[in-house]
Amino acid sequence: MLAKSPKFLAHLANCLAVLVMMHLIAESMAADPQSELVEDASKPVFSSPVLDLGLVVGDLEVSATFYRDALGCREVQGFTANGSFAASIGLVDHMDVTARVFLLGEGPSQSRIKMMSFPQAHASKSDQRFIHSTLGFSYLTLHVLDLDASMKRLKASKVSFEGKTPVSLGGGNALLVIRDPDGNFIELIGPSKTVIPPTAEP
Repeated sequence: MLAKSPKFLAHLANCLAVLVMMHLIAESMAADPQSELVEDASKPVFSSPVLDLGLVVGDLEVSATFYRDALGCREVQGFTANGSFAASIGLVDHMDVTARVFLLGEGPSQSRIKMMSFPQAHASKSDQRFIHSTLGFSYLTLHVLDLDASMKRLKASKVSFEGKTPVSLGGGNALLVIRDPDGNFIELIGPSKTVIPPTAEP
């Protein structure tokens, strides 16, 4: 048997050490398959914290007027998509899309409400008696700068207030619940000088 040089033996020892280390890592990952996921969970997932909401309405003009004039959203340039493309991404059954877009404020980082209507689809409304009547997204919360100004604008548009709202949340803030033209719940929260906190019972 040929004698091995010291350099060869050192190289062999290094290779064996690497193999042993790889085996130990594999065993560790097999015992804890979430180890890779935990590392990934610490990294950012979303490129933006802004939410876009797609809203299908019964009457596009009526709902656009409500969200713009009664709520105070700002309408910007909308967009269109042909039925073939919309069908290719699984959102629409071969119907053209015309969307009107509304923002909650100024600046590039704004949540958007993308409003569209498909009269030819004859879509049925979900049960909106209460937020627990139907599974899924149930209401929209909007934080306003002046709830009193919002209520004045809503009253001018003859929008009814739900339940016993507005109600005080304390700290000078109040909450108001309304519905849009399709019956979807919208919650408005903001400072109010006219909504009086309930007096504490003795």
